[in-house]
Amino acid sequence: MSDLPRKAVTRTAKLAALPLGFAGRATWGLGKRIGGKSAEIVARELQQRTADQLFKVLGELKGGAMKFGQALSVFESALPEEVAGPYRAALTKLQEAAPPMPTRTVHSVLEERLGEDWRELFLSFEDKPAAAASIGQVHRAVWHDGREVAVKVQYPGAGEALLSDLAQLSRFARLLGPLIPGMDIKPLISEMRDRVSEELDYALEAQAQREHAAEFADDPGVLVPDVVHQGDQVLVTEWIDGIPLAEVISGGTPEERDRAGQLLARFLFSGPARTGLLHADPHPGNFRLLPDEDGKGWRLGVLDFGTVDRLPGGLPDTIGACLRMTLEGEAEAVYGLLCEEGFVKESIDLDPEAVLDYLLPIIEPAEVEEFTFTRGWMRTQAARIADVRSPAHQLGKQLNLPPAYLLIHRVTLSTIGVLCQLNATVRLRGELEEWLPGFVAQDAAEAEDESTDGTAVVEAGA
Repeated sequence: MSDLPRKAVTRTAKLAALPLGFAGRATWGLGKRIGGKSAEIVARELQQRTADQLFKVLGELKGGAMKFGQALSVFESALPEEVAGPYRAALTKLQEAAPPMPTRTVHSVLEERLGEDWRELFLSFEDKPAAAASIGQVHRAVWHDGREVAVKVQYPGAGEALLSDLAQLSRFARLLGPLIPGMDIKPLISEMRDRVSEELDYALEAQAQREHAAEFADDPGVLVPDVVHQGDQVLVTEWIDGIPLAEVISGGTPEERDRAGQLLARFLFSGPARTGLLHADPHPGNFRLLPDEDGKGWRLGVLDFGTVDRLPGGLPDTIGACLRMTLEGEAEAVYGLLCEEGFVKESIDLDPEAVLDYLLPIIEPAEVEEFTFTRGWMRTQAARIADVRSPAHQLGKQLNLPPAYLLIHRVTLSTIGVLCQLNATVRLRGELEEWLPGFVAQDAAEAEDESTDGTAVVEAGA
């Protein structure tokens, strides 16, 4: 067995076979309809069979294929329950594990990157991986100073596999569209391709993780393990135990689900404000729920900082201001801001009230003090946007997503997808008021004062 399944030609052949399988099932579906089954039932059966094959192949291949599968997995809550239910186990597996790299290959990488005496750096090293993911796998070990550590070893050839897989997937992205209603697959793949070099650079990852670990060191709700050692293709960080978020999703108590959801929302919005960085890979495999320091509650452990969005000023004020004005019903102001930021191209002319009607259902969680995120709510939103006959679908096609907002948009949607998987009741509005620039009217007034006279308004309400 090789490091990443066999040669590039084998990987390409496996991925290329997916569209043929889709086409074969479409023919099977036509036969079923001729045989008397309703179009709706046949469509669901096709969706389920396609998803089964897709996630099986993506999990086996690791690399870009598995990374794409992980990104899709957080949107399973948008699917009808009778479709999502049967392959939810496959999605959970994608989030947590992949076929391991041979031990001899792991040792070879460690020897090459840490030196022939690499074993002297550790008091113990477990050859069996604790986790295996898209571009590397993690081994549990004890560092020479006695600290328990996680040793992340990058798969040889991971970069080539990532690019090859994503190029192949982009060729038949259109066929994958029906899997996730309302989700545009091609931009997702393009954005992943653009970030391959960052994902593979463990020096960048170590820097982002160190900054988060330092900022959240005394945070009672969030724990980020610090970096112990970083080398080319090897990253050693502090080890943290805890319940994988995938397990909380599948069998957690209501208390665990709500706490995990609250902390996930807090981390999403507070991270950029506190570090200038946005953790951009929010699938459940990257989070743990662990007891807090007094053992009476829970905190969120955050892993994998290989993909981050660098936002020196935090999240853009435009997002908070647009949310606030939408909730206040200021259609003209919202439309003007969207036009100014490039969400509406100059050649497009839309009705501001229609834009408001399009946005309000999506931002419903921000309208109330607390909101329960459910798969049913997610399915309703996805169906509204995906239905080609709906005004929401027609309007959505005319909106534009500026490049600067692409990753922020994907991370926000992905986080909402996880909150719906958790079925968590979250006080989202409070997090937005505390951390999202522009969401509170006073923030906007202060920002305007700063821009006009260069001085900040210090006193609340001044």
